[in-house]
Amino acid sequence: MKQDTTDKKPLIGLTLEGLRRVAAEVGLPSFAAKQMARRLYVGRVTDIEQMTELSKNARAKLSEAGYVAGREEPLSAVTSKDGTVKFLFRGTPDRDVEAVYIPDGERATLCVSSQAGCKMNCSFCMTGQQGFHGSLTAAQIINQVLSIPQSDTLTNIVFMGMGEPTDNLPAVLDAIEVLTAPWGMAWSPKRITVSSVGSSPKSLRTLLDVTKVHIAISIHSPFPSERLQMMPAEKAFPASDIIGLLRQYDFSHQRRLSFEYIMFKGVNDDARHGRALARMLRGLDCRVNLIRFHAIPGSDLKPSSLPIMEEFRDRLNDDGITATIRASRGEDVMAACGMLAGEGKQQKHV
Repeated sequence: MKQDTTDKKPLIGLTLEGLRRVAAEVGLPSFAAKQMARRLYVGRVTDIEQMTELSKNARAKLSEAGYVAGREEPLSAVTSKDGTVKFLFRGTPDRDVEAVYIPDGERATLCVSSQAGCKMNCSFCMTGQQGFHGSLTAAQIINQVLSIPQSDTLTNIVFMGMGEPTDNLPAVLDAIEVLTAPWGMAWSPKRITVSSVGSSPKSLRTLLDVTKVHIAISIHSPFPSERLQMMPAEKAFPASDIIGLLRQYDFSHQRRLSFEYIMFKGVNDDARHGRALARMLRGLDCRVNLIRFHAIPGSDLKPSSLPIMEEFRDRLNDDGITATIRASRGEDVMAACGMLAGEGKQQKHV
């Protein structure tokens, strides 16, 4: 299945409109776009020669123009003792990226990356510590979904891997269209969640207007000065502004809104923080996911204890804010929340 696509033009990741442009470029009729989409996203071909709905001449034209299906196998995979699998994929010229498969009973979630590294520089996140090495293409995002061995079993996709999805919005929107469109993989938007620090209200508004996917916002403190210390994005894009924007949308029916809250011992896990968080979110149809901090190199932060997390959860629920504690998965293989770092190209893949 593996192809050298370094100097080629991948077809996966292209929307129907994009495939129509390809068809026009190589002299094929417009309806060839739907044929290509069907083979790429339903038939899941790995080579243009497998697109048998197209004539041999049409396939030759695509190949001669430098197009390939675009599928690439993971560079490596490592499995956690809890069944979570962390995959390494080719990323940008100087850093590869990771995706995480999380099986949980009948649910099978893939956490996909949208960038190599991240500009947000959150102090508790290994991805942010790597710096920013570039955005992924829609082809690279969709390849993560199509090219893991468990692809056919997936029930959910979360854009919670490496990078800030709203900072690479065009590629993320194309990937979501491929995932949800009837000519593509035809998934319900309810199976997809996009996580964001709220880096750009304009991009977040576009995401909300153009898609029906679930939204998860990283909050981590209800106090601006404290959040700023952990999340530099707070300076340019305050959480209060993001929440003000979210209040303009209806999350009572098909779409779910959640807030991610990583709990740090002695930093954001006391009653004062719980009460302030409840006040901040009151009136929003949302839930709060409490996440245990996973210690990373270079950080003095420590995880809150389970009893403290449970007390915090119960306090939010008593204040009318639905809160749950997210189970930690894949920590032993550095696949848990905040632990993805990819791999520099100077390192040898094994």
